[in-house]
Amino acid sequence: QVQLVESGGGLVQAGGSLRLSCAASSGTFSSYAVGWFRQAPGKEREFVAAISRSGSIASIEDSAKGRFTISRDNAKNTVYLQMNSLKPEDTAVYYCAAGYSGSYYSYSISPYEYAYWGQGTQVTISS
Repeated sequence: QVQLVESGGGLVQAGGSLRLSCAASSGTFSSYAVGWFRQAPGKEREFVAAISRSGSIASIEDSAKGRFTISRDNAKNTVYLQMNSLKPEDTAVYYCAAGYSGSYYSYSISPYEYAYWGQGTQVTISS
């Protein structure tokens, strides 16, 4: 079992930045790829970013490319999502997920591939 806790959400103006953190309670966190997903009211949960177990392979959703960066520190059992140049359309609850057990250099963009989820953190961008 892996328990995940997100933090770092909040209310910022368009063009601002936030850094989300996903901290894991288990020492086996480094065994899993980690993904970030978001869900806006009335919409389905969507992929934002993912990073492999190694930390060397990552993917960012197209609308966030050039603005968001995902990274991980396995020694601290933490994954980060740095979000810059935020837009009102980035407003959503952001969730981190772990449990995808693919190869060391792989990840998944499907929420169904992840077994463990955090409670979510609200990100609100004002125009």
